[in-house]
Amino acid sequence: MERQAAELLRDALALPPEARAALIDSLIDSLDQTIDEGAEEAWRHEIELRLKQIDSGAVELISWADARQRLRDRLAR
Repeated sequence: MERQAAELLRDALALPPEARAALIDSLIDSLDQTIDEGAEEAWRHEIELRLKQIDSGAVELISWADARQRLRDRLAR
């Protein structure tokens, strides 16, 4: 089985990016056995809340470069 998985991975990595993304999405969906009925609504609410915080200036946005550096600093501790 391990060899078969390695061969599948090799073949998958040879696919174009769009096909790899579709494959990943399908594999992740296959692992999700339980459905959280309220998850979609909860994410919508969270997104709206964060957009309001950004629009009102309640939160400070930082660049991806700064965020990445902060994460690296945190992991280095």
